[in-house]
Amino acid sequence: MSRKKNDPILVPELIAKKRDGNAMSEGEIRSLIDGFMDGAVTDYQMSAFAMAVFFQGMSFDETVAMTLAMRDSGQVVDLGGLSAPKVDKHSTGGVGDNVSICLAPIVAACGVVVPMMSGRGLGHTGGTLDKLEAIPGFRVDLSVAQFRQQLRKVGCALIGQTGDLAPADKRLYALRDVTGTVESIPLITSSILSKKLAEGIDALVLDVKVGRGAFMKTEGEARELARSLVRVGRLAGKRVSALLTDMNAPIGYTIGNALETIEALEVLHGSGPEDLRELTFALGAEMLRAAGVAKTEAQARRLLGHAVADGTALRKMQEIVGAQGGDPSVVEEPSRLKLARHRHTVRAPEDGYVTGVDPLELGYAALGLGAGRLRAEDAVDPGAGIRLHVRVGDRARAGEPLATLYSSKRALLEAGVRRTESALRLGKRRLKPRNRLIDAIRR
Repeated sequence: MSRKKNDPILVPELIAKKRDGNAMSEGEIRSLIDGFMDGAVTDYQMSAFAMAVFFQGMSFDETVAMTLAMRDSGQVVDLGGLSAPKVDKHSTGGVGDNVSICLAPIVAACGVVVPMMSGRGLGHTGGTLDKLEAIPGFRVDLSVAQFRQQLRKVGCALIGQTGDLAPADKRLYALRDVTGTVESIPLITSSILSKKLAEGIDALVLDVKVGRGAFMKTEGEARELARSLVRVGRLAGKRVSALLTDMNAPIGYTIGNALETIEALEVLHGSGPEDLRELTFALGAEMLRAAGVAKTEAQARRLLGHAVADGTALRKMQEIVGAQGGDPSVVEEPSRLKLARHRHTVRAPEDGYVTGVDPLELGYAALGLGAGRLRAEDAVDPGAGIRLHVRVGDRARAGEPLATLYSSKRALLEAGVRRTESALRLGKRRLKPRNRLIDAIRR
């Protein structure tokens, strides 16, 4: 039950209740979020509440209540007029993670409406919006009305979070970011799901990454988050599943906005790196099954493969790019995207096998080259980044290229070279690359 306008909120009492490890009711949680939005709950009180949750946690019922209250803090998109199933995908973030760019048009080409709301780069991980904006003219700042209209016309839209959707999450995340309370499973769960449920979707597929380049470093942490997201999403009335995927090496061969966009578009042409294709098809199959378009994974993969092979997915991406103000010719010729003019190639110092490709170091190296933001107000260099020439298990001879760095500022290359050299390890034994797919969590 929502708080009435003139009802007092005993905020210290609610904070103390959670501080002491007691469960809060749905009404109490909703009152807290409503008060946060209308000014009755101050930023410092909400920060104290977040810290209490960080230490005491929340039950699944509390997390559902938190998720729905934040969803309802803004507009909830009504897509009821669209008869096709509406399914989105969310990744917890990784290095070289450009899957959304090729996944969305392939799934949409199979008859599923894909309302995909993505984010900007955060720290060492790149953002889908920054990658899409490497396409000349591409707009991600659609209004809710434009978002709805494009879904009706094209069947897919790739946008950023608007101020109308889950504004409580945006405000709360800003506080968590500066108070050391980001790493809380209930708060992460409610943050992700409140935005996704506001899109008006029927189902959601999650890519929860684990490893050196991921937010969750251990498999145990990643499983806990995946299970929380799936269970809370299902309790909120949606079909939700998650894939646990490895992030101990960058996805594909590129890190950086234009570089990763080129690589993702290559998948639509039937090529691209093997691990990027595998992740795209695994997540796509999960989305088609959630939509009811396919009953089995094998059937779903056949549909996805056919959409790529006959050019339907490529044409769908051209539609999406054109509808959002971008240059559709880039989809046909990805090499038209401009890369930064200053370049440096890192070469193997000796013969050996590649035994390590550190995604965290490479993510920070790309950030330093201009591919990401050191501060929120920084501009991103779309052509900056790193192209790898090797993967774990590859043999490299002395003097052969391991990676090429790109930056629009020559002065940034030196530090990037040092970090890239430290990220690429050579040894005498040949190691087998890890499988990207670890597990599927569906309940």
